[in-house]
Amino acid sequence: MTEWYEKSFGEDYLVVYKHRDFGGARKEVERMISWLGLPPGSKVLDLCCGMGRHSLALAEAGYKVTGVDLSEVLLREARSQTGAEQVTWLRSDMRDLPLTGGFDAVVNLFTSFGYFEEDEEQVKVLREIYRMLKPGGKFVIDYLNPAYVIRHLVPHSTREDGKNLIDESRRIEDGYVKKDIILTSKNDSTPRQYHERVKLYSLEKFSGMIEEAGLQLEAVHGSYEDEVYNAESSTRMIFSGIRS
Repeated sequence: MTEWYEKSFGEDYLVVYKHRDFGGARKEVERMISWLGLPPGSKVLDLCCGMGRHSLALAEAGYKVTGVDLSEVLLREARSQTGAEQVTWLRSDMRDLPLTGGFDAVVNLFTSFGYFEEDEEQVKVLREIYRMLKPGGKFVIDYLNPAYVIRHLVPHSTREDGKNLIDESRRIEDGYVKKDIILTSKNDSTPRQYHERVKLYSLEKFSGMIEEAGLQLEAVHGSYEDEVYNAESSTRMIFSGIRS
């Protein structure tokens, strides 16, 4: 059976998330660099790089970047960007990477975590992050803040993007935040339907999985403004730490 993430990160993803900008990624990378304390020339793995916004910003900042994603469509988009030749792009499942490691840092951004049903599958991802890092290497995992998502969930919204009508429904169900997306083109009234699902983890549970994978958590940020994480009010839950 095809998993939701194998279907959802295709051509229509570029339509639904077209508003994600490269300028915002540069600002986020600047903050991450300050957290990681990496000298220029360091080797960085962008795990689940999507269309390459952060990979390209990291390369622009002087790092040797490898961008990994499962979606060939998103990798194609990444390769089409200015400066893409500075990044090594690779297609792979994040649970089983065809790389030997040796990275100074691994980043996993924009809630590219919690895609699987079993906790052990998420831990596999964290163990791969551990394996990719050299001793003393740093990691950043940018995840949603469950309490904030639950409190600010918009159950339904619609918008138009060019020739497409985008209908999005969201709900909290069985420990997941779920989104159903229906795209209808003005040229073709046949709806195209997608589903997204991210498992919700508390700070305590996520921290426990990080520890289980052998990684050492150093800080939890509530946003890219460098605020300390607050379970009730923070927009994000961004973990940073080290492979000791």
